[in-house]
Amino acid sequence: MEPLLTGGIDVGSSAVKLVLMRTDGAGREELLGRRVERLRRRDPLEVATRCWHDELLPEAGVRPDEVAYVATTGEGDRIEFRTGHFYGMTAHARGALFLRPGARAVVDIGGLHARAFTIDERAKVLVQAMTSQCASGSGQFLENIARFLGVTLEEIGALSRRSEKPEKCSSICAVLAETDVINMVSRGIKVEDILHGIHDSMAGRYVRLLLTAGARGEVLVTGGLAADTGLVAAMRDDAQRQGSTLEIASHPDSVLAGAIGAALWGAHRQRVLAKRGVVLRADPA
Repeated sequence: MEPLLTGGIDVGSSAVKLVLMRTDGAGREELLGRRVERLRRRDPLEVATRCWHDELLPEAGVRPDEVAYVATTGEGDRIEFRTGHFYGMTAHARGALFLRPGARAVVDIGGLHARAFTIDERAKVLVQAMTSQCASGSGQFLENIARFLGVTLEEIGALSRRSEKPEKCSSICAVLAETDVINMVSRGIKVEDILHGIHDSMAGRYVRLLLTAGARGEVLVTGGLAADTGLVAAMRDDAQRQGSTLEIASHPDSVLAGAIGAALWGAHRQRVLAKRGVVLRADPA
């Protein structure tokens, strides 16, 4: 089959993720370009448009008219140049299989919420579970704590893993957890011990979500916090403490799972419609 170029754009609450994929319809799928841009209070649609047209495509040496399908997910349904839009969980499931073919469950940890779901070998979502509205299970909560402690998100993982005596933190409520952290700082608790305690608290919630969804075997962590090695390690430890056989893993491109999945589903939709004689065109930029 003739190779297709497709794009995937995942607009989240704190960042925009974009990818350019090449597929041939025979199982060969290649990631040609990637971009992650934190929003920092900017208009996500403007950020996505600039990153796509002025950065990602030029870096890959690709013209907009060479891209057969631009698929969005997350909050990207308002992007004018999209061809189609896919539900976030569907996109993350497909992206997870691309990154880790043996994964049969996903825990997606975003800026405002976390969700766990099981999938089959075709990326069909089987069972899902989601955190409550409390922010203590979100990336935004961890970012607020990091800012208070004077560390960056990139430093959190390594610091947490250096902890020798993690300090227990509330897992019930973000307000209570932040109060706990203030008290810990006033008592002179080390930053790494505070972070490890927070990671343990969050990890417990995520593992419970996975078990509620009936997860077994390989699990891929996706979303913005997938790069937090301290959090992923805490999840592995918690699963082991609970006697679970979950194999929790991350991937260097885990943050891109939604965008990758959208691009791959876009390629599939494009081929199906082409067989029916339907030609789709993205809206003009």
